[in-house]
Amino acid sequence: MKVKQLGRPTEERLAIMRNQATDLLWKGKIETTLARAKSLRSYVEKLLTLAINSYEDVVTVQKNTVNAKGEKVTREVMNDGPKKLNARRKIMAKVYDVKEERKPGEKKADYIARIDNIKHPLLEKIFNVLAPKYDARAKEVGTKGGYTRIIKIGIRKGDNAEMAIIELI
Repeated sequence: MKVKQLGRPTEERLAIMRNQATDLLWKGKIETTLARAKSLRSYVEKLLTLAINSYEDVVTVQKNTVNAKGEKVTREVMNDGPKKLNARRKIMAKVYDVKEERKPGEKKADYIARIDNIKHPLLEKIFNVLAPKYDARAKEVGTKGGYTRIIKIGIRKGDNAEMAIIELI
């Protein structure tokens, strides 16, 4: 199968796909040219399929820690299983890391408390929000795939390029 080259060298084309995939997964909708949207569709759907097939692989582990009083305490910790860990690493290689934004009117202390245990917000969104949503949809409808929609919006004024909006369904 021939890869659409988008008139760019390989490094530039992959950087564009990585950047646009990050924005699409984070924001849910972006506007771009039709050719880029069509290339981006397959790129993003492969990432989402990888997450959907592995998001339930979680292992519970017992950890022994010492509390402030010097007593040994055993607590349960949820770790990624091997399948989910592999998928997480593959997705990390294909998207950029996004910093969680501070909400309007949110105090700094509240913001820090909210993002305290989140190291990679985009990956958390993919595995905790998007993957369960699309997995439930696949079980309900009976088909997999089709996580994105491309809507043609006309021609760009400057260079007459056909524009499109690509969004997560």
